[in-house]
Amino acid sequence: MTNTPAEQAEKVAGVEVGERRITIPGMTEEGENLAAATNAAADHSHGGLGETKQVTSGAGSRTNRHTGFEVSGFPEPTGREEEWRFTPLKKLARVLTDAPSDGEPVDYQISAGEGVVVSSLTHGTAPRNQALQPADRAAVVASKNVDEALYIQVPADTEVSEPIRVVITGLEAGKRANSHIVLEAGTHAKAVFVLEHRGSAAFNGNVEVIVGDGADVKVISLQRWNDDAVHVGQHDAEVGRDASYKHVAISLGGEVVRLNTNFRYAAEGAEAEMYGLYFADSGQHIEHRTFVDHNSPRNTSNVLYKGALQGATARTVWVGDVLIRKAAEGTDSYEKNQNLLLTDGARADSVPNLEIETGLIEGAGHASSTGRFDENHLFYLMARGIPEKEARQLVVRGFLNEIIQKIDVESIEESLQEALEQELQIHGH
Repeated sequence: MTNTPAEQAEKVAGVEVGERRITIPGMTEEGENLAAATNAAADHSHGGLGETKQVTSGAGSRTNRHTGFEVSGFPEPTGREEEWRFTPLKKLARVLTDAPSDGEPVDYQISAGEGVVVSSLTHGTAPRNQALQPADRAAVVASKNVDEALYIQVPADTEVSEPIRVVITGLEAGKRANSHIVLEAGTHAKAVFVLEHRGSAAFNGNVEVIVGDGADVKVISLQRWNDDAVHVGQHDAEVGRDASYKHVAISLGGEVVRLNTNFRYAAEGAEAEMYGLYFADSGQHIEHRTFVDHNSPRNTSNVLYKGALQGATARTVWVGDVLIRKAAEGTDSYEKNQNLLLTDGARADSVPNLEIETGLIEGAGHASSTGRFDENHLFYLMARGIPEKEARQLVVRGFLNEIIQKIDVESIEESLQEALEQELQIHGH
């Protein structure tokens, strides 16, 4: 008996092609079909940039975004640049200037279990700069002005039972602090790293994470600054073959927090996730930018950020970029951002961007939503005798709890639940 063409399953690089393969509207094996006829009736464009040859291959593409270690390659931003157009640059003047730290403006407390190696790395000493690729002026300035980076290494085949903690406490408002931390987990190692930021400072911090083949690594970054603190940072990770990596960013404190969180793959078979939670009050600007670089085949990624805002001048920004390169056949990727506005005047900007250069993928998608309470949820709770104030608090807690549960460290989860309760009491929600 001869199989029909529809029954045959040809594979290229391990991915089904031919009539049985998964098809994506507007996509071919060579990437996105940019013909006007194909895209004229599209429901939405990838990130609002449109579907044109010029945009896909031009300045709007992450493929062409400048990275490097020379400060001269990153002029001081004006606010007209794509990567800075949402950011209050005047409040970041201290951390964008090419300057050393003001003495010792922050205190580091490190708690590491048995088998963990804590040391430092000077410029040019591996594995410093293996994962980090400075992508804006803040990151390159921090990289240049830190002579000795904090280096925490978990050797191969080592499983650390307790979280490795680095508590960074700012000692004085406005004092400039440059920081560079390198976290490395060897082959088949397993560890949880917790970076907690407290106190007051003008903090510019890079974090790079090297995840060995088959390793299981989680990084939890807590921004719990005082109200007068400023924090900019770039967190980059390189994820090895068949490894698992999770990054969770929680931003509750600080006048301005701007965090770039990125990862790419060293080989195939890896699973990487990014989760974020932020709660902004009046006078706060909290900005998260994520970039998933699918640069090798058969890897998966998932990005989910959730935020709540209360107060007339509360401001949040989320910009999520996913780039699926031509070599990344078999990719499965998804990103989503959701924002809950609790009061009038609060503003949340949400920009998901998706670039696809190959049609041979398992799936890719993105979503974004910003709005007020679901009145049906409130009605359901109030109809069961719960007062409106408590009902609103339950809705917010339920909305954000999905991210808190991703932490999977009981002491941190309890602390964050208490912090959210305090936030909700500020405006009576």
